[in-house]
Amino acid sequence: MITSSTNSKIKYVRRLQAEKRFRYRENAFVVEGTRWISDLVQLGLPPQMLFTTADWAANGDNTALLEQLPVAAAAVSDPLMAMMSATKTAPGVLAVMPIPQLAIPPRPSLLLVLDEVTNPGNLGTMLRSAGAAGADGILLGPGCVDAYNPKVVRGGMGAQLRLPVQQADWEEIEKELVGMQVWLAAADGDHSYTEVDWHLPSAVIIGNEAQGAAAAADRLATGRLSIPMHAATESLNAAVAASIILFEAARQRHHK
Repeated sequence: MITSSTNSKIKYVRRLQAEKRFRYRENAFVVEGTRWISDLVQLGLPPQMLFTTADWAANGDNTALLEQLPVAAAAVSDPLMAMMSATKTAPGVLAVMPIPQLAIPPRPSLLLVLDEVTNPGNLGTMLRSAGAAGADGILLGPGCVDAYNPKVVRGGMGAQLRLPVQQADWEEIEKELVGMQVWLAAADGDHSYTEVDWHLPSAVIIGNEAQGAAAAADRLATGRLSIPMHAATESLNAAVAASIILFEAARQRHHK
């Protein structure tokens, strides 16, 4: 059992949790909890490293999960697991995974484009909603929080393993959106999100909650849409707005 905080593997995991540049240099990120380990087994994705506490590994169901992974788990003490974890209550198991290299299809039918979304919880929710609604990928414009930030990973609930997520500048984003209708979500949009024909190849841009969309995002838009709300409500959380729009697209496509 590893009990020393100076162990090189412990230091490595802690640095992955803390430093975006280090994550991308190593092409790796950290996942935590039984749910993530179940996803790895289901998808057949072997972790690079695997760590468990004695209590977690003593559970029969958890032992069965470990037996389906080709990587031997390293046992760590409870204090070390707490030190490695990015959560207030360490889950008892964590793994180091390679950052997925998932490509957006050549002719995507639905993309989510994010502009300066800086809140990790919001991005995690958007990833999860985009995956559930059948989006082909997410493009993270300049200023967005890292998709492999520990809080984003926790909120995404495995979406990072299934959904292409790409960081891009506006020139790269423009190339990805060729041939698509591009809708910018805005409070003053002149189309309701339900009036849009989501059967067409479509992209929706969600901007920063406080500042709205950047000029570069506005220039790419072929139209502006809004979500009608009761007069007493000023605006919606960005993740909620993105989810509502994405699931309207999914609803229309389901009933095609």
